[in-house]
Amino acid sequence: MLSEPRSGRLAAWGNALLVGLVSPDDAVLEIVGDDAVHRVEGLPGESAPVGLTLALGRLRTLGVTGLRVALPAPGHPLGLSGPPEFNARALDAEEAVVCYGAAFGLVPEVYEAGPEGDVHVEVVWHVLPVREAPPADVPSLGEAERELAEALRDATDVLSRLDVAGSGPVAEAAIDAYRARAERGRKVLAPGYPPRAVRVLELSQRVGVLVSLAYENGHGGAVSASEMVARGAALRPVERTARRAQVAAYNSVVEERERGVR
Repeated sequence: MLSEPRSGRLAAWGNALLVGLVSPDDAVLEIVGDDAVHRVEGLPGESAPVGLTLALGRLRTLGVTGLRVALPAPGHPLGLSGPPEFNARALDAEEAVVCYGAAFGLVPEVYEAGPEGDVHVEVVWHVLPVREAPPADVPSLGEAERELAEALRDATDVLSRLDVAGSGPVAEAAIDAYRARAERGRKVLAPGYPPRAVRVLELSQRVGVLVSLAYENGHGGAVSASEMVARGAALRPVERTARRAQVAAYNSVVEERERGVR
């Protein structure tokens, strides 16, 4: 979770485009980010892959009024609503976008080529049918914010007691550097999102960085089997909480629209 999911960029800037807050060119620029190109395959009425601008316009004419994010993991179909075929593809990709207003979903397939430091990335979004049903296990923004604060406190306490890499000053420095790079590179969310969604997404990314650092830096001081088990037990729920919060943040404008807030 060191970087924002592509599904998050597509949903956030797609939502801004659908309500007229950004231009198609600006939305596509933000969605593509550092990738070379994004295409959409399987769009109704198209026999070949098309560009994002055409695809987003076509989805709007098909009845799509919003885009939600799904970030599933094994045993946790977060943000999905079926059918099984779509869920399986989304689980393989570890992310997906689910349309609101029409029964379509988009799953990314990433192609990389070139040497380290000069990798050419192309993304193909596959359009598939989805079941029109509430997404699985997505909390409200308020719930997500409370859960994140509690999970961060609990995990930091456990990891610090176990002297696990990723829980001290080195981790804080890495998190600060990551956030500085993110702030230089792009906005946290697209126009139209409530400030609370921005706050929840920032905190979920911070928690995600902490979890990633703890996993990537070996076992740290947790040298015994029991300590390693304790570390894993501390990390798994906080990682799950961070993913749930990310989905809640990205989906918040659609959820507000569904409740009639806007």
